[in-house]
Amino acid sequence: MAKMTKSQTLAALAEKTGLAKKDVVGLMDELVNLAYSEVKKVGEFVLPGFGKLVKVNRKARQGRNPATGETIQIPAKTVVKFRLAKAAKEAVLK
Repeated sequence: MAKMTKSQTLAALAEKTGLAKKDVVGLMDELVNLAYSEVKKVGEFVLPGFGKLVKVNRKARQGRNPATGETIQIPAKTVVKFRLAKAAKEAVLK
């Protein structure tokens, strides 16, 4: 089974909710923009029942160049992670 494209996802949401596809597109765009701005400002964005985006600081660490085996220093950096909600895990895995 092939995964859904963005267009198929928006069409399915429009059909299920009874909203116009244009309205669903606008809603999704605003949701994404809200999530990005909240993570940038507060450090996390929660979508109840689905999960949350979290900004995480990674410490500097040592790594290894796989081509040469040479030890290298990996600098500290900030990354964004998605943590799946327990309800979503249970819904998908049961």
